[in-house]
Amino acid sequence: MELKALILRAPGINRDADAALACELAGARPERVHVNRIAEGSVKLADYALLVIPGGFSYGDHLGAGRLLAVDLIHRLGEELERFVVDGRPVIGICNGFQVLVKAGLLPGPTRQAPRVTLTTNESCQFECRWVQLEAVSNSRCLFTSGIERPIEVPVAHGEGRIAVRDQATLAELEAAGLVALRYVGEGYPANPNGSPHNIAGLCNAQGNVLGLMPHPENAVLPHQHPRWTREPARREGDGLQIFRNAVRYAASL
Repeated sequence: MELKALILRAPGINRDADAALACELAGARPERVHVNRIAEGSVKLADYALLVIPGGFSYGDHLGAGRLLAVDLIHRLGEELERFVVDGRPVIGICNGFQVLVKAGLLPGPTRQAPRVTLTTNESCQFECRWVQLEAVSNSRCLFTSGIERPIEVPVAHGEGRIAVRDQATLAELEAAGLVALRYVGEGYPANPNGSPHNIAGLCNAQGNVLGLMPHPENAVLPHQHPRWTREPARREGDGLQIFRNAVRYAASL
């Protein structure tokens, strides 16, 4: 049976085509679906094995990006989305999609717990757009980063991507529980483009099937997307493709 990936569309999201290509290259059949079609019942989230919430500026909400779409998802798709996650199906939110997952309470979770994490303005107080190095955290529960044993290179493009935690105890709890999935490689700016503590680039939930990250792995799936592609002819694919392959492989195992 063909594995279907739902690429969520909403006003302002602009990376849905990129995410669809990444899922297709990873072995899934992507379908770009507007949130209204799910809310009205013409499309069932339960018919899909993988959910991707792409980046962009959902609802044009540049300040507090992701909040309006998060509220929309909670009120219109709350039970369906929560069941999707509890069933163990993979969900990935990228950049603005990461913000949506945090604002909706799906990361670091559980949904009904008081918010412990948010995303705020970069320490540099400016939009950061360039390639960065990431490393998978060894003790992470995250299924998306399985088998990633060397630093990978993917681009970032955000102005509001700094992770902020309620207190130091919360930060220690995230680390100990294996909810930190990815880190920026290197200390301080510019290696860490937004100033997130402990160089955190991505978080997962306790099940490991929900990942939110600020960098864009969907824009690092083809060799010629990398700025050094002409100097590295041996590069057969982009580093970000492994994240989507892991998701598709895991979804198929369910």
